[in-house]
Amino acid sequence: MKSYDVIIAGAGIIGVALALELRERGAKVLVLDRGEPGGESSSAAAGMLAAGDPDTPVALQPLALESARMFPEYVRKLEDLSGIKTDFRRHGTIAFLEAPSVPSVYTSLSGDDLRRLEPVLQSHGHSAYFVQEDTVDPRLLMHAALAAAHKCGVEIRKNAEVKEIRAHKDQVEVVTDSGLFVAGTAVNCRGAWSGAPVKPRKGQMLYLQPQRQDLLQHVVRAPDAYIVPRSTGKILVGATVENVGFDKTVTPSTIQDLISAAAQYLPELKSAPIIESWAGLRPGTPDDLPILGPTEAPRVFIASGHFRNGILLAPITAKIMADLVTGKAPGLDIGAFAVSRFAPAKA
Repeated sequence: MKSYDVIIAGAGIIGVALALELRERGAKVLVLDRGEPGGESSSAAAGMLAAGDPDTPVALQPLALESARMFPEYVRKLEDLSGIKTDFRRHGTIAFLEAPSVPSVYTSLSGDDLRRLEPVLQSHGHSAYFVQEDTVDPRLLMHAALAAAHKCGVEIRKNAEVKEIRAHKDQVEVVTDSGLFVAGTAVNCRGAWSGAPVKPRKGQMLYLQPQRQDLLQHVVRAPDAYIVPRSTGKILVGATVENVGFDKTVTPSTIQDLISAAAQYLPELKSAPIIESWAGLRPGTPDDLPILGPTEAPRVFIASGHFRNGILLAPITAKIMADLVTGKAPGLDIGAFAVSRFAPAKA
């Protein structure tokens, strides 16, 4: 039986980023996915690298900021290895905020400032702010990550759903519906399918194709929608947060509500053709924080529950988890993300 140093369950951006990091450190890595690698929440995301988002939990902010700092080099490496461009954009975000407190990294925009940055954007009565944030096309990023992993010698198997991980003293057995695999260590990166306490949080979104390719340059984040331009001229509008289990049904009324919300700020979007709509399942946790670190089972780790921030947190998660798997102390405090925080209280 072929054995590996590390088996990673889940070939989303978190699992593949970790596989690449471990491979760079010399590990022999197998990644198993229940379906098509990268085919779930990673490819369904919006791609906003919003490290300064006021909704980001305080405990997560240091990781988010560090991962955002790492992202330009991370993208460069993936693009160089794969030959695939990821539409990494550094135009920044215009945020319409209602909250009384505004993060210090946000700069207030006057009406003239707003018209200069985005001539056709309407504030709809909200105060406008600018923040320097980047975006990436998650589908292209996922394609690049998978191609880079293949090039570097990471083995990735599709349609291999993990049924059980059996931990022993000196090895781990991973049971799938396509066979048994053995490794020194295993990492659960299965996103919404990771098991309790991780649960799916559905998000619906869509792409519009306005007539003007230069309609919008900056991301727009508003209380009732976000609007993300791509270099092709497509504009993504999202997204809902729904607790409906593993249902990925796209609801026409919800899509129309998103278009109406976005058209308040960019009226031209009201008549723009819908070229695609979809739903993804974000991996959520009860406290909206990820789970990073060892589990109760020896030699078994977990990296899941990234909720809205899986794309953003991929570089830092890969580094932290690779450190843990190889016996090193991570450079950042991850105590708030231990799976043990969800353990039932002992009597």
